[in-house]
Amino acid sequence: MAWQQLVLVTDTQHAEMVESALTSMGSLAITIEDAGDQPLFEPGPGETPVWAELRMTGLFSEGTDMDLVVARMEGSVKFFSVDRIQQLSDRAWEREWMTHFKPMKFGESLWICPTWCEVPDPDGIIIMLDPGLAFGTGTHETTALCLEWLDGQDLSGMTVIDFGCGSGVLAIAALLLGSEKVVAVDNDPQALVATRNNGNSNQIATHRLEISTPESCDETQVDVLLANILAGPLIELTSRFVSLLKPGGKIVLSGILEEQCVDVEMAYSPFFNLDKPISRGDWICLCGTRKQ
Repeated sequence: MAWQQLVLVTDTQHAEMVESALTSMGSLAITIEDAGDQPLFEPGPGETPVWAELRMTGLFSEGTDMDLVVARMEGSVKFFSVDRIQQLSDRAWEREWMTHFKPMKFGESLWICPTWCEVPDPDGIIIMLDPGLAFGTGTHETTALCLEWLDGQDLSGMTVIDFGCGSGVLAIAALLLGSEKVVAVDNDPQALVATRNNGNSNQIATHRLEISTPESCDETQVDVLLANILAGPLIELTSRFVSLLKPGGKIVLSGILEEQCVDVEMAYSPFFNLDKPISRGDWICLCGTRKQ
């Protein structure tokens, strides 16, 4: 069976309306991508980033009258322009996107591997993780910096907080690397569900992975605190993070652009002995030890 693609351009304000119209016209699958080469940074907890200008593609069966689809949509929705209508050969389109995700290595032994890929290193520490609705699968520089730091640590028996857990990838990495318990914190319910599901997929015992919102997070002090969010929230949460860490505990702060690094350092240096910043691309990771 062959297929047809209707590719539209719209904006954030009208994206949901256009998507609903595509669905009502019989679209079998819809994908959304950037139409304007706008960088999209890893979000803070609870944020869902969307490009200002979107390219939305609807997949239709071969016999669909695409001119009629476009005419009806133009008569009801209006807030889009047609980029192109494209004929496609028969392929497994629901799996085509999988080709873009491959196993990734962080540090000496830590891997993230999609479930449909062969495990790349039988002797490595493997996180089985598929791209999903929550953020943080290792593809962004901010997540990679945290994963590489974790791979270089001895976490045996330690307690950890992953604040702004997203997909739970940092929490799972810490547990597989020897942590006794991790508290995964996020104010996005979708992220908490994803973290629990990903923990189960990696055979993480429920009692070792605690799921929490920021409001209900236990104030018991931990050995390590990971926060891969953004510079503004990191600065706002300085005193909270100090209270959550034992004296001598380690902190890892990521999601910081180069030009924001000094401001974050100023907020944390009264309470932490900070190491030299680690960079990847335009992003900085700050690590340090809580002062006694």
